[in-house]
Amino acid sequence: MELIEQLKKPLLFSGLNDADLAELAGITVRRTFRKGETLFGEGEEATGFYLLLSGSIKLCRMSPDGREKVLHFVKPRETFAEAAFFGDGKYPAEARVLEAGEALYLPRQGFMELMGHNPGFALNLVVSLSLMLRQFARQIEEISFADVTSRLASFLVRRAAENSTSYDGITYIDLGIKKGELASRLGTASETISRTFRKLKDEGVIEVQGNRIVVHQMEKLQKLSERHD
Repeated sequence: MELIEQLKKPLLFSGLNDADLAELAGITVRRTFRKGETLFGEGEEATGFYLLLSGSIKLCRMSPDGREKVLHFVKPRETFAEAAFFGDGKYPAEARVLEAGEALYLPRQGFMELMGHNPGFALNLVVSLSLMLRQFARQIEEISFADVTSRLASFLVRRAAENSTSYDGITYIDLGIKKGELASRLGTASETISRTFRKLKDEGVIEVQGNRIVVHQMEKLQKLSERHD
């Protein structure tokens, strides 16, 4: 029963009923991983995909000039590598462990068999995938049209909702990633992120304390997150 409850959490499986989830649980394998471990490499055969239960995963790939490009930081309750599973059968990026944890592994063969004999299961997955595409479209729009200040403010607002504490009107946010990785995630350079942090600090919106961000004006930060160029 615990496994079924865990499978209910990601958006990809949000449209499935308990009977479908029970079948899905039957092909699922639990996997633990250590910090620094690589779950799969770019270009490797995609034998299945994952649902992260705990820990942190970075999806990245190398550019032609040898620089690392971070595509996504996977958080608990998110599925990852499903694009390769439904695509050309190869992982388009490397999955590197940032924090040790646990994931549920869904093997390709068992999953395809389940889709083949249960059309309702497949239909519900299509609906869930369409919701995921809308979510990704919003993220692309944010990167394409929002300036760096808006992108950073939006990240901090989301991060505050996930992992923060508040006291006397001040919010304390655990940044969770290095500034260089944050810059890659927001589609800009590390120097630009540092300048943007300084700008927000000079305006009295935030204060930077190592890997912790102290937000003095959350309302202003929220307004900045909604601003486009």
